[in-house]
Amino acid sequence: MQTVLRVPDRVVLMTDGNYDNAVSLTPGCAEWNDVHLAFDTEADALRVRATASETSLCFIRLRWDLSFPAGCRFLGDTWERSYADLEWRGMSAARAMPWYFLASADGVTAGYGVRVRPGAMCFWQADPAGVTLWLDVRCGGEGVLLSGRTLNVCEVVSAVYEGSAFSAAQRFCRAMCPDPLHPAEPVYGSNNWYYAYGFSSHDEILSDTDYLSRLTKDCENRPFMVIDDGWQYAHDITTCNGGPWDRGNEKFPDMPGLAGAIVSAGCRPGIWVRLLLTTKEDSLPESWRLSREPDVLDPSLPEVLDFVRGTVRRLSDWGYRLIKHDFSTFDIFGRWGFEMNPFVTADGWHFADRSRTSAEIIVGFYRAVLEGANGAYVLGCNCVGHLGAGLMHLQRTGDDTSGKHWERTRLIGPNTLAFRMPQHRAFFDIDADCVGVMGTIPWEKNRQWTGLLAKSTTPLFVSAKPGLLRADEMQELSAAMVLASRQEGSAEPLDWMDTTCPAHWRFADSEARFSWYEENGLFGFGFDIK
Repeated sequence: MQTVLRVPDRVVLMTDGNYDNAVSLTPGCAEWNDVHLAFDTEADALRVRATASETSLCFIRLRWDLSFPAGCRFLGDTWERSYADLEWRGMSAARAMPWYFLASADGVTAGYGVRVRPGAMCFWQADPAGVTLWLDVRCGGEGVLLSGRTLNVCEVVSAVYEGSAFSAAQRFCRAMCPDPLHPAEPVYGSNNWYYAYGFSSHDEILSDTDYLSRLTKDCENRPFMVIDDGWQYAHDITTCNGGPWDRGNEKFPDMPGLAGAIVSAGCRPGIWVRLLLTTKEDSLPESWRLSREPDVLDPSLPEVLDFVRGTVRRLSDWGYRLIKHDFSTFDIFGRWGFEMNPFVTADGWHFADRSRTSAEIIVGFYRAVLEGANGAYVLGCNCVGHLGAGLMHLQRTGDDTSGKHWERTRLIGPNTLAFRMPQHRAFFDIDADCVGVMGTIPWEKNRQWTGLLAKSTTPLFVSAKPGLLRADEMQELSAAMVLASRQEGSAEPLDWMDTTCPAHWRFADSEARFSWYEENGLFGFGFDIK
């Protein structure tokens, strides 16, 4: 196994005017017209910088010649949340691996990646002759105009580790993120989405809070009651729609009062928000909106970031101590992560500020959210984890589980928990999503998902409709909540190199095998059902 902490063997530049005819540059003196690329080799990273006065830059491709041993297996990350698509595989040269990848064989694992919050959307490819790093420095779907500015494109990191691949993944994630942001105490509790699905009210949230408080009566660290979609003024039950976020609707007439009532009932208030969609924000200027989608605010604009800070600050001032912001990747790029194959957005549009890359603009948006939170915890959902590390306390690292269909939870939950575990407490605290209790999934299945989350040291959120569980089932859920309130120990998926749904886990004091599959096999295709 070899690292790539050296000047690349080949460099290719792609510009707006030269999009289909890439320009090959000499790595030691990577210049073309007004474009200059610099490579600074440091002890633990390769720093890549780009300068251009007039040329609009689209992609930079770096190539290193190296080989991998026979039988090598590869694990890549995904652009944002995972969609049950994380897995160890053999070599596939066309496979795009966003942000970083691991290569493992014969007890040795090598990591290839970029440090968090780079100035480019980055993905890797590996083939028998070497590795390629694609650096997407576009502004939306068109080239960035640096106008003489030097762009810190990325810091390439690479290392080789002996021992288990899981331990190597943990160490490599820590190497990519020198400044993670963590909650002061374990976060856990209830989120009402996976039984209410938007049908909720002030009184129902208080009923949920009372139920949660009873489940966690033995927990010194108090849980969060997170109000999901459905509270906002412009709520439409058919879609998770947008603002304004300055008031509730007729079912939620007093949002500050509701936060206070949650506190009085012994829990901590949390709230969901979709910051960039402007469902009924008719008063906002047209100039604030994306050229690609007029219902979405353009996060490249200082005025929009001020608006975002103000919105999040309002939620914090109302008393909500966990703010879950959602849908921003889809709203910005017009694609879900599984549609980014491999490019994150369509050609032909750009942000209002064309002097910054998409990656820089997204990092600025996440920083504005954190600043507005004013001490409240930030949980990113449908966010780019590699750009949000250090700017959010928690990240929802996978697509939705379900309160309706076990196959959806089985497909999504264990996959994102196992394969994103190396990022846990290295980038942020990972949230592998909820246990949905609404009477349609047998408790014998949900018991397993609950138990794994409780022992995983990651946040456990439960969407439990009061009154459905028997007394003994409530006791089991309560015991899981006690574990989740502490989040002590360790967890490792022992079979993660052999399956997309790891079932064999090692904890600090035990091992366990989970029975994820229905007796009669799969029912339906989990990705297609919610």
